[in-house]
Amino acid sequence: MTPKDVTVVGAGLAGAMLCGFLGRRGHRVTAFESRPDLRTTDIDAGRSINLALAARGIAALDDLGLMGDVEPLLTPMRGRLIHDRDGSETLQPYGSRPDEVIYSVSRSDLNAVLLNAAGASGDVTIRFEQRCTGGDLGSLRFRDYRSETEYDHHPGTVFGADGANSRIRDLVLAASGGTVTIDPLDHGYKELTLPAAPDGRPLLDPNALHIWPRGGFMLIALANLDCSFTCTLFIATQGPDASLEALDSPEQVETFFGHHFPDFATLMPDLAAEYLGKPDGALATVRCTGWSAGDRAVILGDAAHAIVPFHGQGMNAAFESCTVLMDAMDRHPEDWGTAFAEFEAVRKADVDAIADMALENYIEMRDSVRDERYVLKRRLALELERRWPDRFVPRYSLVMFRTIPYAEAQRRAQRQAAVLDRLTAGVDRVEDIDFDLAARLVADLHPEEVAR
Repeated sequence: MTPKDVTVVGAGLAGAMLCGFLGRRGHRVTAFESRPDLRTTDIDAGRSINLALAARGIAALDDLGLMGDVEPLLTPMRGRLIHDRDGSETLQPYGSRPDEVIYSVSRSDLNAVLLNAAGASGDVTIRFEQRCTGGDLGSLRFRDYRSETEYDHHPGTVFGADGANSRIRDLVLAASGGTVTIDPLDHGYKELTLPAAPDGRPLLDPNALHIWPRGGFMLIALANLDCSFTCTLFIATQGPDASLEALDSPEQVETFFGHHFPDFATLMPDLAAEYLGKPDGALATVRCTGWSAGDRAVILGDAAHAIVPFHGQGMNAAFESCTVLMDAMDRHPEDWGTAFAEFEAVRKADVDAIADMALENYIEMRDSVRDERYVLKRRLALELERRWPDRFVPRYSLVMFRTIPYAEAQRRAQRQAAVLDRLTAGVDRVEDIDFDLAARLVADLHPEEVAR
């Protein structure tokens, strides 16, 4: 592969990983990031400050040789801990095996590891507080926030990793004739921090994803290394009662949390003040076509396929996209136009599939996890996996603990759902399932259904 001058716009998680991959392949990389350097400046306010790392993200980090640096940042979570209105708690394990856990990780700490690795990977320069404001693919226009000046940059090949509101996407689609659809979710979020107890211990079990499902809305909590928890309320953006719009005074916040999340409210000091001091967060799904413009530019991550966070796959999907793109470029080292086109052809169906599954998982998390039929099917799915692990793997496990293509996971899950529906018809307990019938149904899954 002939070394080239390349420009990466965006040095968040996907952009920083991309810089590392490109630097290690000998390319001369200049990256631009609109925010300050998070290694020296706290810039997390209002954003999702911890994330769920799973198999696909781990595989990409392994490709860069970074898991040794990342492992000390991880808190394992073995399942969902459901908090009911009466204060009772129920653990729903993520998988059937002890190693099937996901990991809570600080966004900024992980991004810092990736930035350090990028800087050490070769000829990589990252310029912070520089926002792309327009131009074209031959001459990008940037604003330097430190000097409040604008300038032009002639980029070579452009890699757009500048998020869901990507300016590079606009330029690429104008050149490629592609299309973009941005579907805002009518629910948003608010983030809170539950501190550790005065003696430093965690106030919740750190090894679980905590969920307070309440039907039309939910609260979740993930552990941080300092024994605090990042807590997120997902709720309608507008409405007279349970909405971000309605919770606009200390009295309303305290009444709402006291009624719907009383166990959490008793743990959270200065709840109303912190809630009202945090910005509202918005959620949307981005789908687009025409990810590249010949060999001049390509987009990836949220710029090409932003999803809602309810399957814990936004970061993992972006990392996996980096590896898919690199594989295509390695196959076509001197023909990046073909590599970029192949990247979209290989990846598009998969990111559309995880976008759909993430939206479905929101309903599951905020409502279905309390439903007796859902719980029965979930227990049965794990039992079927225990009995026939080479033929039946639940959808959650296919997405979180495997690296099979998302579209294949979605297809398998649809067929497995039909099996679960048939086996649980008129049945209330796993012990009453007809496992002879189950054996025949599982055996009838097509050969390509065998899990990898």
